This record gives sequence, C-alpha cells and structure tokens, in this order.
Amino acid sequence: MMRQSSPIDPSLRPWAERIEALARSAGLDFFDVVFEMVDPSQVNALAAYGGFPVRYPSWRFGMEYERMEKGRQWGLSKIYELVINTDPTYAYLVRSNSMMEQKLVMAHVFGHADFFKHNAWFKPTDRGMLDRMAHHGSRIRRFVDAYGQETVDRFLDQAISLDNLIDPFLPARELARSADGLRPQGEAPRERSFSSLELHRGAGFKLPSYDVLGHLAENAPLEPWQRELLRIVRAEAYYFVPQRMTKIMNEGWASFWHSRMLTHGLLETDEIVDFADCHSGATAAVPGQLNPYKLGIELFRYAEEKGMDLFKLRQVHNDTSFIDALVDEEFAERCSLFVYDRNPKSGALEVAERGWVEVKRRLLQGLSWGGTPRIELLDDDYEGRGELLLKHQFEGRELDLSEAGEVLKNLARLWRRPVHLLTTEREESRLVTSDGAEVSAAPAGEIESSEAA
Repeated sequence: MMRQSSPIDPSLRPWAERIEALARSAGLDFFDVVFEMVDPSQVNALAAYGGFPVRYPSWRFGMEYERMEKGRQWGLSKIYELVINTDPTYAYLVRSNSMMEQKLVMAHVFGHADFFKHNAWFKPTDRGMLDRMAHHGSRIRRFVDAYGQETVDRFLDQAISLDNLIDPFLPARELARSADGLRPQGEAPRERSFSSLELHRGAGFKLPSYDVLGHLAENAPLEPWQRELLRIVRAEAYYFVPQRMTKIMNEGWASFWHSRMLTHGLLETDEIVDFADCHSGATAAVPGQLNPYKLGIELFRYAEEKGMDLFKLRQVHNDTSFIDALVDEEFAERCSLFVYDRNPKSGALEVAERGWVEVKRRLLQGLSWGGTPRIELLDDDYEGRGELLLKHQFEGRELDLSEAGEVLKNLARLWRRPVHLLTTEREESRLVTSDGAEVSAAPAGEIESSEAA
C-alpha cells in the first residue's frame, strides 16, 4: 500500500498563495486547489492509477508503475507533478523538486485547474470522481472476496481491454440535451453531469451506436457482479475521455501560463537559467514525435499574436478543432512541422512531406476520435444468429489486426457469441471474425453491399 501524501511544506505555502493570486489576476478561474507532497516513487504510483490512490487494484496498474519507476531510477523520465480533475482540484508536488521547480509546477497546476473547470469537454465529467472511484474500488474488492481474485482479475482484464470502445462525444451531446431543457429541472449538478453515462440503463440501446461498451454492459448475458464491473470500467473510461481529447490544449494552456507567470516576477535571479533549461526540456521538439507541451504552447502563443480570445479558445475547442482552426502555412513553417516516415531500406526516420496542408491533414488524422479507432456497433443480431457486427470507420489509419483480434476475442467471450468486424486493410474491405478462441479474416465485399442496402 502506498504511503500517504502529506500537506504542502510550510516553506511552499506562501508561494502557493502568491501564485494563485497572480493566476486569478491574469484571468484564470478554478475550483479550490489542494496541494499535497509526495516522494518520487509515490508520484509514479499515483500516475499509474490515473491519479487516484483509491482506485481498484489491477496488475495493469502495477506494470505501469514498474515501467515508470524504472524510467525514474535510470534517469530516463521524471514526473514533476500530477493534477486531477475534481472539485476541489488535487495536485501532488514531488518533495525532491527544487524551489524553482515547485514554483513552475504550481503555476502549471493552476493552468490545468482553469482548463478543467472551463473547457467544454470536461463539463460533463463527474467532479466527485475521487469518492466515486473509492466506491468502485470497494465494490471490486467485495467481488474478489465473493468470487476469488483470479476470477475477478480475468473478467476485469477483458473489460479493461474494451475501454476504448466508447463514444467520446456522447457526454457532450447529453450535456447539450440537458441545456436544451430535456433533463428534469430538479436534477442536481453532479447528477446532471453524470447523466449521460446512466441514460440507457435498463432501457436498451438504439443501434447503430459507438458506445459498444455500454451496449455490452446492458445487454450481454452477464452475472450481476460482472455487469456492475463492466459499468464501473465504462464510467471510468468516460471520465478520462476529455484528457485524451484535449491533451495538446491542456498541456499547452498550462505551459503558456506557467511560462508567463514565472517570467513576470516569480523567479529569483539565480533561478532564471534553471527555469529556461527545465522549460525548454519539457517543450523540446523531437523529429517524428508530437510533443503536446510544445505544440500546445506554440498554438496559444500564435493565437495571442493573431489577437484571438485565448479564454474563449480554451473553452470551446478540443485538440482536433483547435488545430483545424489555427494551423496554417505560417504556423507550420514557423514550428518546422513536417510529416516523417521511415525509409523502407534503411529504417531511418526521414522528412516525407513539407507541405503544410498534408502536415495538417496528418495531424488531424492522428487525433481524430481521441486518437483511437472509430468502431461502430451496427447489429447485435447479425444474420439472425444473435452475433455482433461492428464496423471500423476507416479514416486513413489501418487497424493493427493482431491487436484487433485480441479485442474481438474478449468481445466474443463477454457476448458469448461470435463477433464480426468490418475493416479496411491495404485498401481492401475485410471481415474479421472471432468466436472467443480463434480469429479469422475474409473479404467483405458482399457484406458491405448488403449492409449499405
């Protein structure tokens, strides 16, 4: 069990108050921020659990902790801070950070806290998720007591493998319905924020639907404890969706404000060089890799130069719409944005395209649907056999069929009938099928034409 965090050091409290005041005077607005101190290994443990020490236990979280802890011990990676989207907002400071780093982190945290509170994609999230995850953890531990660790772990692994099979736009749509007066007027704010995840409970799903996990949770032939566990995995998956949809914006916004605040009176003279080194390291551009800190901060700086309303931008956009609105030829040239591909002979990473239109297209393609494949459930009684038929909405990114096959196996095991997936491979339509044990693939022309008809 991870050692408990402790309150912020007394030496940092005046700085936290000063930075908060500066952030508010700059126009940032956020829920109360609670800072807590942790050791370097503790922050890795927290990060492995998504920032929630009360979350249910899983070997997957343990593996992620081991990966991050080895990276820290070998000097390959370092987590400076961790902040979670709750009310109040909890942020963890690492004891081993220097005073300059603590100032930078606190300023960065207030940027995140403002983004969490005001960005439209975070509006539907459950701000009381700390308590909700504690409840989830308690429920799953009871399942372990009742059915055994191995049985629960096996089912939990299957459920977690499917946590990307959700509709990232569902919570926003349901929040819009609520704003249009389609929700009960007396519904409490927290209930209203979470209502999108409870919408179909017991009522059945309308197909087609991108909320594959939700359909399984309500309609698969499951034991009561399995159904509840699947609902838990789904609820937590929806909670984390906005972070995936706004990674570039969120980190860019926090970096934009920590840079501005620290260079306007928060740094001592002997801290300036260290700050420049730390900030440049976090926002460094590596060929062929997308650094969300770098791209995000440059987009906000570019928007400011263009006279745009930064607070409005951070409120209404996600990463794809933000890039679509701002990236143009001037920005692409300024930031040296290129398309990189590996040379088929040498394996070396090379510039494959310099044109800004193609660069932007590739960026948007990689970020669409939160960076995950867009999978739609078309039918739950395919050919009258009670089987599932899904379709991969091909947008230029082919599926890894080996990974897709494992997902289909788990789908079939939960549905207890074969599952079929229409996809595209090398510009040809394919039908991938699994009965839970084996995976096969065949041409899909006839199936697609009948589905279109």
